[in-house]
Amino acid sequence: MSEPLTTPGEGFHPHLHDTPGPDPDHPTASLRSRLHHIRADALDGDTAQSGGMRRFAAVSGKTVGSEKLWMGQTHVAPSTASSDHHHGESETAIYVVSGHPEFVFIDDSGQSEGDGEEPKEVRLRTSPGDYIFVPPFVPHREENPDPDDEAVVVIARSTQEAIVVNLPQLYALSPDES
Repeated sequence: MSEPLTTPGEGFHPHLHDTPGPDPDHPTASLRSRLHHIRADALDGDTAQSGGMRRFAAVSGKTVGSEKLWMGQTHVAPSTASSDHHHGESETAIYVVSGHPEFVFIDDSGQSEGDGEEPKEVRLRTSPGDYIFVPPFVPHREENPDPDDEAVVVIARSTQEAIVVNLPQLYALSPDES
């Protein structure tokens, strides 16, 4: 039996330092060959924003060197709605941590051209533990109707940075956009 790589109480990888630095006895691993621990108090608020909400990056090219993924948190204050926006080419997955945020978009999938029907505003009312999927380029907004508590969600995107395109209004995707 070989000797264990770690001693109990030393952690899983005692040879990896939390902060890089030249140490010939303990070389620092490159960004692409190690795990990264992003502490809750170290989230980066210097991200693309929409009015009415605050986004914080945890996993991004800037924070950990990711190339294809962005992940972070969004906080929506009580009795607040975000600006209308979309996330460009990103697929976006949302996990509701706390509160009951509502996700609003315009749906005309049941409409046909010339039928006189107006596209309909749809509200997805959520609870903690729920997930939302936002396809690329779909205009939407987040709302927090609760007068007392903020809503917090975790967001993952298929692009390395948080793409946010703020819009003057919500609109339905045309058939060639979907």
